[in-house]
Amino acid sequence: MSQSPQHHPGTQASFLPDPYVPRSGSADYRVVHYDLDLDCKLGGNRLDGRAAITAVAATELHRISLDLSGLRASRCHVNGAKVARFTQKAGKLELHLSTRMPAGERFTVEIRYSGNPGVRQGTWGEVGWEELIDGVLVAGQPNGAATWFPCNDHPSQKATYRIAIATDAGYRPVANGRLVDRHRRATRETWTYEVDEPMASYLATLQIGRYELRALSGTTAGTDAGGVPAGGRHADSPHAVPQWVAASTGQLQAAGAALADQPRMIETFAEAFGPYPFAEYTVVVTEDDLEIPLEAHGISILGKNHLAPGWEQQRLIAHELSHQWFGNSLTVGAWEDIWLHEGFACYAEWIWSEASGSLGADARARDAWSGLAALPQDLAIGNPGAADMFDDRVYKRGALALHALRLAAGDRSFFAMLRSWSAARRHGTVTYAGFRDHIDARLPLGRPAGEFLAPWLIEKALPPYPERVPHDG
Repeated sequence: MSQSPQHHPGTQASFLPDPYVPRSGSADYRVVHYDLDLDCKLGGNRLDGRAAITAVAATELHRISLDLSGLRASRCHVNGAKVARFTQKAGKLELHLSTRMPAGERFTVEIRYSGNPGVRQGTWGEVGWEELIDGVLVAGQPNGAATWFPCNDHPSQKATYRIAIATDAGYRPVANGRLVDRHRRATRETWTYEVDEPMASYLATLQIGRYELRALSGTTAGTDAGGVPAGGRHADSPHAVPQWVAASTGQLQAAGAALADQPRMIETFAEAFGPYPFAEYTVVVTEDDLEIPLEAHGISILGKNHLAPGWEQQRLIAHELSHQWFGNSLTVGAWEDIWLHEGFACYAEWIWSEASGSLGADARARDAWSGLAALPQDLAIGNPGAADMFDDRVYKRGALALHALRLAAGDRSFFAMLRSWSAARRHGTVTYAGFRDHIDARLPLGRPAGEFLAPWLIEKALPPYPERVPHDG
């Protein structure tokens, strides 16, 4: 069932080393494809895995450095030959090659590994593989992927995937991409997913629970004769995007009610940002309460505590959905540009507020500006530093930068710019410099985009609230 590795130009960029995650990732090679076979025994939280990685050397290699945290490699092969010496220390698996590999060579690495996976501690708290009361949750951002498979764990390293998971019967593993196979043997069941688009390692996810999968009311989702979801392929119409809810039997009704407006959200965001970038969309609802929702490639994860009615929960649903465009399809090449994910997702909340008949985007922006004005002015959100990359000021001030652009350029030009940005960088890697240049080519600001954006992104002091520039039409 292995998927053939594919070449995607958008995966070639390399931005390492990254000071935000100084021990994660390697610029020495570029991963093209991951092929994962996993066996998860929930009772003892035991994971046995085989990872086959296809990559291309970016420089001459005498060793191959992979990220693997909390699990032990037992056998390693490169191009089918056993690696005589490999070492593991501080979250790194180093394969020492007997002969040097020339730059540009395509190679394969196969690793057998096992252990009791868990979270890794970092600047942002716990990330990675987490045991739930009855199941598993993976929260990969920014460097948690290494807690469940060996990888080149950096957002610039986007690749295609095949993920096969064997687990206890009665549990459903939800992973990225299309479910292409499902079969049961005795008390074990194996589910196989394939991801055709380039995906960053932190966006790879595995959610395991006693989940039922239901089509969200009002969408076109369905199943084939074998019970495998029959998803579309980058549907041209938002109405044609299959949308799923994975939840326990007891949570399905509440989840359906909480997500009732999600089809309209996709329509709104497709109009604002361009077509939904993936084949389908799944929302997983855990039986546990979660501090915050999580985004993954084609998936969002909510806790049961996020199903309550009201704006606060609806904005979170909109926020995670919008990451499918900004974060998952368009992924930063370095974590210093995280506002290109979070500022856009925060602004999507305000767009949805306006479209849903709640407060307009300008009212939301003014509230955000007032809140920021009362906070310390000591953070440049265009490069906030590792400790502050998830600071709320990055989210709201990034959104205000976009609102300032909208007020200066007018709705027609602003949203045309966003749609062309999403289309031009679809499934690729993005940077602030690239966005700045895109604005210069698309928006009539009367001055360079870098000069326009600097007060919002580069300078620490909060600028005055932006004024609307009159526009015809």
